Amino acid sequence: MPLVNTAEIMNAARTSQRGQGAFNVIHLESAEALIQGAELAGTPLILQISENCVGYHRNLEPIALASLAAARAASVPVAVHLDHAESEDLAKAAVDLGFGSVMFDGAHLDYAQNIAVTARVTEYAHAAGVYVEAELGKIGGKDGAHAPGVRTDPAEARQFVRETGVDALAVAVGSSHAMLDRSAALDLELIAQLRRALDVPLVLHGSSGVSDLNIVAAINAGMTKINVSTHLNGFFTRAIRQYLDKNPVVVDSRKYVARGRDEMAVESARLLRLFAGTAD
Repeated sequence: MPLVNTAEIMNAARTSQRGQGAFNVIHLESAEALIQGAELAGTPLILQISENCVGYHRNLEPIALASLAAARAASVPVAVHLDHAESEDLAKAAVDLGFGSVMFDGAHLDYAQNIAVTARVTEYAHAAGVYVEAELGKIGGKDGAHAPGVRTDPAEARQFVRETGVDALAVAVGSSHAMLDRSAALDLELIAQLRRALDVPLVLHGSSGVSDLNIVAAINAGMTKINVSTHLNGFFTRAIRQYLDKNPVVVDSRKYVARGRDEMAVESARLLRLFAGTAD
């Protein structure tokens, strides 16, 4: 199965009114696990490389080329996406490397600057046939995302999409990044309002903090792309910790990292089926 453009996956998900999982790569083993999960589920997958991940690896190209190669070897459609790039240059570099989509995150800028820079990134990406996601309404840490007023305004979102030309929009509706419990309360009515106001797919960031039932409700209300990272990383890490607790003299990292990879694959498959509406 060849590497696919994110537009192909997103358009199919939106047309069928199902959710599409977009899961974050931390290192090569997580990319392998997530692709294995998609193959187990028999669903498409969007692999995401964040600006934080690039910082960890100290360079975009090595982890990008490895993820692109893993995607090309998959037996299901896989797209590779740049997640939460606050750097315009990084977004353009991902386009040049062959990513299927990029997210420019201008939420740290004022509104006018966010529009200007996002529009530039969109023009550059579209010239290469690359899909673009942006963010409006800051999705921050737990306190910020749950504070009163931290929500995306539908009218402002409509204007933002019109002025930037982006293909998908991440919106603030009550979720929060890096939550370790699944207690976030989503504003389902706001999701429905945003879906009616916009002609582009909606993206839910911070989904690790949202329960299965609430994610399904959000998809039914109009969400398309569901981003998950922390939740899946927990499965990876717990499996390694359990293996090392039982095997304290092991020094071959392949033995314990493989356990993490396997557990991440199983849970990613479960989530992909849940979002696609094919769970048992």
